[in-house]
Amino acid sequence: MEGASLEDTDRRAGGPPIKEREPRVNDKIRVSEVRLVDPNGGQIGIKGIDEARWLADQLGLDLVEVAPDARPPVVRMMDYGKYKYEQSVKAREARKKQTRTVIKEVQFRPKIGASDFEVKRKRVERFLREGDKVKVTMRFRGREVTHPEIGREILKRLSDSVDGYGAIEAMPKLEGRQMTMVLAPAKRSGAEDAYEDAAPDAEPAED
Repeated sequence: MEGASLEDTDRRAGGPPIKEREPRVNDKIRVSEVRLVDPNGGQIGIKGIDEARWLADQLGLDLVEVAPDARPPVVRMMDYGKYKYEQSVKAREARKKQTRTVIKEVQFRPKIGASDFEVKRKRVERFLREGDKVKVTMRFRGREVTHPEIGREILKRLSDSVDGYGAIEAMPKLEGRQMTMVLAPAKRSGAEDAYEDAAPDAEPAED
């Protein structure tokens, strides 16, 4: 079947897909009998290796061992050079689509004012909309650390306010004089992602 993967056609033929290692091809297949599979994955049957090579040669194809541990080994007739090229193209395209996970950090204080909270909330929301994770750090000074519930309440208010753009991946955790929480971007539709960034807000300097 045109366009079918080697793995799919191997499974339809009753054999496992090609191993991760490079398979044996043509003259490198040194057994007396093989179970021969046609280019579309259909079973031809058990053939002597010389006959199998002759059949592949008549079709201008390669003989590729796809299940070396079977008895007898399973081989398939195919254009191995074309297959290798197509696999390299697919692998290259897959690498292009991979996105590197970025973690941004935004810092808060227990005594943060309403306007500063809103500026930082918008910053967190923007990072999440851009697909980045956000590490939210609550920094305590002096005796502020004796009231961690205040910091925890602010982080909860933040996570609630960005609901829809992100969700808590790591719950607030107090370590020394700082409490951290990690927010991960929510999966959104293409339409939701097509937003226009607002003009950048003025951001106060970190305390």
